[in-house]
Amino acid sequence: MKNITLKHLHHRDKKCLGLYFAHDRELIQLCKNLRCLWSQTNKCWYIANNPHNLKEIYRIFKGKAFINAEQIFNKKEGKEAEPVQTKKENKQITKPALPSLLNEEVKSKILKFKYWMRQRRYSDNTIKTYIDALHIFFRFFSKTPIHKISNDDLIKFNNQYILKNNFSASYQGQIINAIKLFYSTVQQKELNTDKIERPKRARKLPNVLSKEEVKAILKTPLNIKHKAMLSLIYACGLRSGELLNLKPEHVDSKRNILIIKQAKGRKDRIVPISKKIIEMLRQYYSACRPVKYLFEGQVKGEPYTAKSLQMVLKNAVRAAKIKKPVSLHWLRHSYATHLLENGTDLRFIQEMLGHNSSRTTEIYTHVSTRYIQQIISPFDYL
Repeated sequence: MKNITLKHLHHRDKKCLGLYFAHDRELIQLCKNLRCLWSQTNKCWYIANNPHNLKEIYRIFKGKAFINAEQIFNKKEGKEAEPVQTKKENKQITKPALPSLLNEEVKSKILKFKYWMRQRRYSDNTIKTYIDALHIFFRFFSKTPIHKISNDDLIKFNNQYILKNNFSASYQGQIINAIKLFYSTVQQKELNTDKIERPKRARKLPNVLSKEEVKAILKTPLNIKHKAMLSLIYACGLRSGELLNLKPEHVDSKRNILIIKQAKGRKDRIVPISKKIIEMLRQYYSACRPVKYLFEGQVKGEPYTAKSLQMVLKNAVRAAKIKKPVSLHWLRHSYATHLLENGTDLRFIQEMLGHNSSRTTEIYTHVSTRYIQQIISPFDYL
């Protein structure tokens, strides 16, 4: 695995974190995504030294590089990039203490599992998530031979790692799924993952913006590319990854549809696209002339990055003077809810969102105000 050394750096009268590593295009691109800057004097990439940026470094390079933070934490060993948590009360960085290395047998079997998932055409995100989960699990049991890990060890891992570090229920589920699949395929041994108590999933309502709030956000970007990206996400209910994977030929202006290829679950689907959006896309295309992807970054032929897209939304929300912690997925939720409020059949909304089950789509009935606003409170009769 690639190595990055973190060092304290005093640059231009500011406290910074210096990232030192051998020249590598992938790591350089990740630094740019993190909005690090290059210091010719110190021959390193650097970013402001604060808990948020330190957490982002571990998140961005998770699974990509081994982070040697010896000088940062005054420890004798480094640490593979993994999630860290920030305590608001004292601004201290806390992270689970795990051995940094795996033995060759475990590495070999994890690699075999990775090849198996690729053969079965699992998505890149799923493969990365499962491999990262297995690295954490087997590092926790670094002194136990892989074939001797038992059901009781699963309970131990759940209590002493997942629950102790207060990781989320979804993260717990990811690790359980990864362990179960690994042992049933590569190790050919059945572990009773039911022994790890899965927490009762909280019922959370999707975050939805009003039509006025959406309008305020979409009209703030002055850059035609930024305006087109945010508008298309809302107008077609896209996930951010679906937007970034679009190509010019996926816009069928004659039929007024947008073709979404190999979305979540490796499914294709089509959604209607308004003539107003098509006209906006024509203006954008004329101005930017993308080569391969509909929305490209500074390098022609390379897709716009997810990090930059998030910054576009963040700037638009700030300019619209909206105080809510709006995310890109809020626009997708708002699209579905506004369709429902306009009288669109739930079955059509399910198809346009690409949901497997209607139960997933039905969640929007709980946030739609179409019928709730017609209910008169008994207080009004007093």
